[in-house]
Amino acid sequence: QVHLVESGGGLVQPGGSLRLSCAASGFIMDLYAMGWFRQAPGKEREGVSCIDVEGVPTDSDAVKGRFTIWRDNAESAVYLEMNNLNLEDTAVYYCASYLSASCTSANDFWGQGTQVTVSS
Repeated sequence: QVHLVESGGGLVQPGGSLRLSCAASGFIMDLYAMGWFRQAPGKEREGVSCIDVEGVPTDSDAVKGRFTIWRDNAESAVYLEMNNLNLEDTAVYYCASYLSASCTSANDFWGQGTQVTVSS
């Protein structure tokens, strides 16, 4: 059974940093692209960052230059380092797996999400 469990969310001041972690189990993560999404109150879920099996990241324009995604296949984990956070980054962040090795494929499994709140 596939499980994706996020951790690392919390309350942070504008300009601060957080690192999110996603622990994957029940499948061979090495074979699939992995990504982070977020959903802010009253808004649709949006893609944040994705990393393919080659380790090549794709970031949304909203986070480019501030967020970094990486994967540790040995640990079956995906991480998202978030720097210079601003109020618009407040959202529930979700880890997701993709149907193939590429970030252009659809998503299949999702975690439960972790709350990130940026507030002064």
